[in-house]
Amino acid sequence: MDVLEILKSRRSVRQYSEEQISKEFLEKIVDAARFSPTARNVQPWEFIVITQAPILKKLGDLAENARFLAQAKACIAVFCADTKYYLEDGCAATCNILLAATALGVGSCWVAGDKKLYCEEVAKLLNVPVTYKLVSLVALGYPKSKESFHIAQKRGLKEVIHWEKLKDGKRE
Repeated sequence: MDVLEILKSRRSVRQYSEEQISKEFLEKIVDAARFSPTARNVQPWEFIVITQAPILKKLGDLAENARFLAQAKACIAVFCADTKYYLEDGCAATCNILLAATALGVGSCWVAGDKKLYCEEVAKLLNVPVTYKLVSLVALGYPKSKESFHIAQKRGLKEVIHWEKLKDGKRE
């Protein structure tokens, strides 16, 4: 699958089969994340791979919109040192995680981290110092079925592309 195909085929998956994800695949996914763009090459990220069911369940309990984490086969928690561009760097790494998972046939779903009420509890659970910010939790697992994919309608290219300036934009 080429990169443009991967970009267009990535979907949020919240229902997973019982099949485990190999350590090799999890390492490939994190390896792709570490090659993400980073402001000033700071690379502020740390990636925590969680595969133990009790911890996945606890994460699902903590993140109110991510109960499905309890059924995931893995989760990658993306933490970044509190640098000027930690959020941009961590989000770029999260995107690479999602795309690498898609390339390997693994379903994924981005769970928000930054500024959520559960960030501190997640950091405590995963033994992360207070000098790091939770950017995201990425649930991973092989899709249970085609119905496991959340198919979001995307706006058409002609609706979102603008040349030189925003057409009909009004500045107040």
